[in-house]
Amino acid sequence: MSRLGTLGARLYRGEVGYDFVGKRKIWYGISILITITAIVGLAVRGLNMGIEFKGGAVFTVEKASSISVTQAQEAAQEASGHPAIVQKLGNGSMRIQVSEVDGAKAGSVAKAIADDLKVDPKGISDEVVGPSWGEQIANKAWIGLGVFMFLVVIYLAIAFEWRMALAALIALIHDLTITVGVYALVGFEVTPGTVIGLLTILGYSLYDTVVVFDSLKEGTADITKQTRWTYSEIANRSINGTLVRSINTTVVALLPVAGLLFIGGGFLGAGMLNDISLSLFVGLAAGAYSSIFIATPLVADLKEREPQMKALRKRVLAKRAAAAAKGESLDDDSAAEGAHDEAPKATTTGGVVGQRDRGRGRPSPGKRR
Repeated sequence: MSRLGTLGARLYRGEVGYDFVGKRKIWYGISILITITAIVGLAVRGLNMGIEFKGGAVFTVEKASSISVTQAQEAAQEASGHPAIVQKLGNGSMRIQVSEVDGAKAGSVAKAIADDLKVDPKGISDEVVGPSWGEQIANKAWIGLGVFMFLVVIYLAIAFEWRMALAALIALIHDLTITVGVYALVGFEVTPGTVIGLLTILGYSLYDTVVVFDSLKEGTADITKQTRWTYSEIANRSINGTLVRSINTTVVALLPVAGLLFIGGGFLGAGMLNDISLSLFVGLAAGAYSSIFIATPLVADLKEREPQMKALRKRVLAKRAAAAAKGESLDDDSAAEGAHDEAPKATTTGGVVGQRDRGRGRPSPGKRR
């Protein structure tokens, strides 16, 4: 078995682990800082909306390998009187976008561009896009986003509980805000491809979160019938138990998306694929982060406020204090703990949770009780 596989097995059995839940205030602070940066970038720079949303004309110049982007940009701006966005495509052609150009002006602008660039006017095709089409796309995207989030909250509330549904919703908003903020900060153009990418990351963002929630639901069944572990400790074990799986699935998903973004978009001029890949790349990374550092710790915070969980924490701490005063090990007190006796007890040492698997009899790498 590989080292990563061995680590994953030890994390799953609770032999080692990291105290994610115990350090949740650090993760909350990092997320708040990143979110504020994204919101400020969105407010100051705004989104660079594509021509599909604000209307204009798109000119495609065939056999434009000898024409520089600067030359085409200057020619288009001089011919139309408006700023132009130029992108070289992988087949040697060039795409020129000019806003606020309607169908009546498109022909004359195309001819002026051809004359300036000294190319055959027949080698330039034009397409006029009205702003109403982009508005329809945006409205449908908002409707789709609202319906998706509503159904997600309802499903998670039924399958798990409302606290988990609320935490997943906050994590989703967190991921979307960061992704949109990155678009504003880097100045990438927002196109229908961007909208597709944003809607796609919603499912990816929830995937790891639901996996951890399922493990947490199983681990906290009849939790009040034992006095060995608090809810937060079991939540932390659920994160550690699925950590390697989350990392593996995220890396495998990010690699092809990175190929689209850096190779397809950066070198081949992949057009819409570039728009989709950026939103997917940022959204996948943010989703993996939020599922580990935001969603589950937030659930633990909400659950620990319940009277039952508060009472459980007091019983657990009191039992540990009594055992420590007598110099006894809690591992020796095994008969009456119920189904949760097979779960490991977390003890924090330097931020790393050392745990003991009683079923296998393996000692903790940390402090022995």
